[in-house]
Amino acid sequence: MATISISRKHKLSHKKAKAVAERIARDLDKRYGLEYEWDGDHLDFERPGIAGRMRIAKDSIALDVSLGFLLIPLKTTFEREIGATLDQLLADA
Repeated sequence: MATISISRKHKLSHKKAKAVAERIARDLDKRYGLEYEWDGDHLDFERPGIAGRMRIAKDSIALDVSLGFLLIPLKTTFEREIGATLDQLLADA
């Protein structure tokens, strides 16, 4: 099993940071068919072969993803795309 861990600092209000996380989750759902659900300040998501959690903190957003065996070859692609999306959404917010 491969893992992806991405963390970015932000200076957003809590409400705006959660809105960014929601946009990321919708994008991941659209691209990869991930189902997601909020649990307080954590957003849990999964689909066959992928599971993860996004944590919203006062000054950061952190994302941890576990990839199943068949998706390991796509780890670098996922990491790059998710990181770029997060960077873009934080810059736009």
